Amino acid sequence: MNHPRTIQQRYYGLSASDGDGVKLTRIIGQPQLKNLDPFLMLDAFGTDRPQDYIGGFPPHPHRGFETVTYLLAGRMRHRDSQGNEGVIEAGGVQWMTAGRGIIHSEMPEQQDGLLMGFQLWVNLPAHAKMSEPSYQEFLPHKIPEEVWNSGTHIKVIAGQTAKGTQGIIKNRFVYPTYLDVQLQAGDTLEQPIPAGHTAFIYVHEGAISIGEETLCAKELGVLSDGDAVRIAATETSRFLLVAGQPLNEPIVQRGPFVMNTQEEIQQAFDDYQNGRF
Repeated sequence: MNHPRTIQQRYYGLSASDGDGVKLTRIIGQPQLKNLDPFLMLDAFGTDRPQDYIGGFPPHPHRGFETVTYLLAGRMRHRDSQGNEGVIEAGGVQWMTAGRGIIHSEMPEQQDGLLMGFQLWVNLPAHAKMSEPSYQEFLPHKIPEEVWNSGTHIKVIAGQTAKGTQGIIKNRFVYPTYLDVQLQAGDTLEQPIPAGHTAFIYVHEGAISIGEETLCAKELGVLSDGDAVRIAATETSRFLLVAGQPLNEPIVQRGPFVMNTQEEIQQAFDDYQNGRF
């Protein structure tokens, strides 16, 4: 680790709702942090109150980016305009490339109990925004997990750990890293991150130290550039470590459409309204 990354900026999410009244915390995609190239949005949701999530996310369109749904608890059923249907289970992930356009829904597959997870939006480069929609969806047991003797667990959704555990998601647009880490008290994680990649950590539980700074629960830390990050835990903590290659392209976003120009956004609305998705 020649150039360790440090915490450059820190943010707290804002309470919000989406879909049919689903309550969530918007961390990326809020006024203080509109985007973090190539990441457009990060939402965290977690409640055992059915009225906070039962309405789900009825059919809605997307174009020009990817959505990543990762569940920690509960079940969500998805359906789309191409005839795909399935259930995302606790510990499972769905990485959907919306491409040129798709209409899909994500609805709770439960009437009560805890529903908890994250949704991340990842931008697509201009040359891929009108590609065919596609899915990568994996049940919990399919996601590689690195387990240390100390009890630390690292679920590797995308990217690769320092010990060589390779993630399940294939993506050659932004070459992402997506780790769900449960770091035991007293353990230290040294994770390589390619220089130049945008990287952030969102602490779900506990608190972690990076250099001389501490990142606490419900706090997002944007990392400085470097070739790796060293993370220590004084208490058992759980966090997401996410990184990706920035696109450095114009971002024009209107709701569920993310393109490079205003004209392309207008075309997206026209295509959607005229049934061309």
